[in-house]
Amino acid sequence: MEYLYYLANASLTLRVVQFLHARPRIPVSFVTVIHQIDGWVVRIKLRSEVSAQEDGDFRAFFNELGISYEPPMRVQMALWSLEAGQCPVDVMRRYQVAIVSHGSPEKEEIEAFRQQFVKGLGYCPETLA
Repeated sequence: MEYLYYLANASLTLRVVQFLHARPRIPVSFVTVIHQIDGWVVRIKLRSEVSAQEDGDFRAFFNELGISYEPPMRVQMALWSLEAGQCPVDVMRRYQVAIVSHGSPEKEEIEAFRQQFVKGLGYCPETLA
C-alpha cells in the first residue's frame, strides 16, 4: 500500500513527517521526498495493509494538505529506482530530480535542504516557505 501526493511547500511536507512520527503504529516501510521547482512530491510506502478506517483517515489528512499525484515517467523511474535500492545520488544524476529524503522521514533533512537552497538563492521562494 502506498500514498503519493503533491504538496505546495516545505511547511506542508514537514507536517506530513510530523504526522508520521506522531503515529508510530503506521507500518511505514519508507518515505521519499522530492523537491520540484513548483512543489514537493511525497511517497509513503507501507509494509502492510492498514484498516479501511486508517486508510480513509490517512487519505483525508493528505487531501487537506495536497493532491494525489500521478508522476511523469522521469519521476516514476526515479521512485522505482530508489525502491529497488539504488543510491539516491545516482538516481538524482540519472533522472535529474532533487531527492531530499528517502527512507525514514526526518524533518532535519528537509530543513537542511530548505536552508541550503534559500542560502544559494538569496531569497525564499514560495515552495520553500
